[in-house]
Amino acid sequence: MREYSGIDFQPLVDASPDEVVTHSFVRDITLESGKIFALITLDNGRDHTRPNTFGARTLIELGGVLDALTERAARGEIAGVGVTGKPFILAAGADLSRVDDLNSHEVARMLPQLGHSVFHKLSTLGVPSFTFINGLALGGGLEIGLNSDYRAVDATAAGIGLPEVFLGLIPGWGGSWLLPNLIGIENALKVIIENPLKMNRMLKPAQVLELGIADALFDSATFLESSLRWASRVIEGTEKVERKNKPGKMERLAKWDIAIGIARKTLESKIGTEPVAPYLALDLLKAAKNTTREEGFLLEDEALSRLIAGDQFRASIYAFNLVQKRAKRPAGAPDKALARRVTKVGVIGAGLMASQFALLFVRRLKVPVIITDLDQARVDKGLDYIRGEISALAEKGRISADEANRLASLIHGTTDKADFADCSWVIEAVFEELEIKQNVFADIEKYVSEDTILATNTSSLSVEKIGAKLAHPERLVGFHFFNPVAVMPLIEVVRAPATNDATLSTAMVTAKNLRKNAVITRDTPGFVVNRVLAVLLGEAMRAVDAGTSFETVDRALAPLGLPMSPSALLDLVGLKVGAHVLDTHAQAFPERFYTSENLHRLADYGTLLEKDARGKVKGFDKGALKLVAGGKNPVPAEEILRRVQDGLAVEIHLMLEDDVVHAAEDIDLCLILGAGWPFIDGGVTPYLDRVGASERTFGGSFHTPQIRGL
Repeated sequence: MREYSGIDFQPLVDASPDEVVTHSFVRDITLESGKIFALITLDNGRDHTRPNTFGARTLIELGGVLDALTERAARGEIAGVGVTGKPFILAAGADLSRVDDLNSHEVARMLPQLGHSVFHKLSTLGVPSFTFINGLALGGGLEIGLNSDYRAVDATAAGIGLPEVFLGLIPGWGGSWLLPNLIGIENALKVIIENPLKMNRMLKPAQVLELGIADALFDSATFLESSLRWASRVIEGTEKVERKNKPGKMERLAKWDIAIGIARKTLESKIGTEPVAPYLALDLLKAAKNTTREEGFLLEDEALSRLIAGDQFRASIYAFNLVQKRAKRPAGAPDKALARRVTKVGVIGAGLMASQFALLFVRRLKVPVIITDLDQARVDKGLDYIRGEISALAEKGRISADEANRLASLIHGTTDKADFADCSWVIEAVFEELEIKQNVFADIEKYVSEDTILATNTSSLSVEKIGAKLAHPERLVGFHFFNPVAVMPLIEVVRAPATNDATLSTAMVTAKNLRKNAVITRDTPGFVVNRVLAVLLGEAMRAVDAGTSFETVDRALAPLGLPMSPSALLDLVGLKVGAHVLDTHAQAFPERFYTSENLHRLADYGTLLEKDARGKVKGFDKGALKLVAGGKNPVPAEEILRRVQDGLAVEIHLMLEDDVVHAAEDIDLCLILGAGWPFIDGGVTPYLDRVGASERTFGGSFHTPQIRGL
């Protein structure tokens, strides 16, 4: 493209001297028609754990290959060009591991410019271009296909999508302009904005075909051969490619702006206005309606370079690396070889939380699970819930009918604790009261073997005190799930002073087998997530008690970017639980934590938010507002936010000094996975550094250098 002529990309190359280069290997293939087809295979020479990526050297090499093929096409030597990848992987997009190498605005701007310059060559070869999506195709990996004339996809390909918005970016190598002009605005909104914000949802190959991103789908066993035969027919004109979702004049006139407007309102209601990338993506999608390709690409350059240089992208990459790397290598975990094999699970309790535990254990571990409660009626109710959920999974096609039958046959209930004798793992889910939990474990210990691991799901009580009546407290461990159990990815594994390495190792391996991420914490009130949230909720209630409206408090804390407001959080966890959490922390640390009588009144009243029949929040319950009225000194919104920021910085600094976890990264990992702290903040500690709370409260920072943009 003429906009990129004359740009010297050498500073971008120099910025990443250690790039793992994905090479472009070319071979000529004779098609059925007898014509020559040049096939480019992308391959970085590594195994599947290191996908192909696009850095500066990779792009320049690919650009040179495409230039050479353009010359061959002009001489009539080739009839088409295709791009595919090494086994099971096309490409994972830009090499985000080199983000810190982009150390100036000028160099940051070169990355989208170089990608556009190279990928655009696929549309100006002089012969038809094809991309054969043989596996993973994320971000730039999918955009290389969008820049091609035609695309085929492997029926078993996994990991296809444009996840940029999830990482604080936008599709910046053509995707923001090409996709809506290929598959229509509503489909593009789903792929570029909606899916990434739904925990980075990927596309299945059948969806890629149905949406019109791919023009053909072939079986994995013969994917390349079938793709080449199809390409031959397309080149010869014996097979026509129809684009049924390609937007027409009426869509541009009537639907485009309406869809953008609806999407904007939806974003504002769900994520607020703090995230930058989703709204920039919306702007680009809106502009794609009536701009040329070149104009659209220039807009992408501007947006992407702005985001690359900004705080939110750098923070998102930090958060992404925590989830992808640190979560898989938990700090302080003992040798896996010490873990005991879990062959049967016992669950003490048959209420909703206990039933969710039982369902998760039987689904993931596929071992017998037994539940118990005070009477048979409670046990039967729990069994009905679990088996009902298994049936629902089968009805939705999530598991087969045979699998459903197998899982249901592994679930049992009893009121006789002797039936727990052969359990290798027992977890309690009873009322959050110390004496009750102590007695439950002292009782069950009479029936189980000395090797049985005992786990408590306490959210804030001392694990050491819970085990005070045990003969073998060394086999007790905290195993704190978050609600809803099936969805939330975090488990806080709490090591009490007596917990031995075999117990801790078993807990960590079990968490992994449950497909959860585990962080080891010391036995301290609230552990990590609830201790941090107790600061936030305590300051929120302190402001309410002083006479500040709940609306003002919610609005004041919106810049934190949390998935829900303090009032919604209280509604989710339950007012009684919220009051209990604040009380627990105030008892442990009375000089720092706030307890609210008004919150106890609300807990007794039973509700804070008014909802319609479908559970949608209509506003605040008038009776609840009357209960908390009376404060005479309302707190300004900016003061509420500052109090929360400073309170969080103080508490987290103390937690790290007290070795509650090994590092600030573990605090962030817990808050991201257990409380939905936004990726765009990088978790809580980079955010506190950037807003100055760390400097204000303890004269330092959690990270050196700080995690922020250029």
